Amino acid sequence: QVQLVESGGGLVQAGGSLRLSCVASGRVLSINDMGWYRQAPGKQRELVAAITGGGSTNYADSVKGRFTISRDNAKNTVYLQMNSLKPEDTAVYYCNAVIFTTLFTSRNYWGQGTQVTVSS
Repeated sequence: QVQLVESGGGLVQAGGSLRLSCVASGRVLSINDMGWYRQAPGKQRELVAAITGGGSTNYADSVKGRFTISRDNAKNTVYLQMNSLKPEDTAVYYCNAVIFTTLFTSRNYWGQGTQVTVSS
């Protein structure tokens, strides 16, 4: 079994910062792409940031210059540093990862989500 567990969400004032973490545990052989998505009430889930196994990154236009995604492969962990937060960043943030459990078996996994609330 594989689990993704997020942490670091919370309530912050506009202009503040938060750092989200997501750890993969269980039968993890290796991890390919990792990413963070978010879903606000009444809206579809959207990609916030992604990072490949080689470290290439991709960001939604709305967070470019404010958010930074990074990973620690030794710890099976992906981070999302969020600065200059805005009320419109309020959402449940989900971790996503493509995880190999054997040399030939991979699957897309999701975390349970962590709430980020930005007050104005």
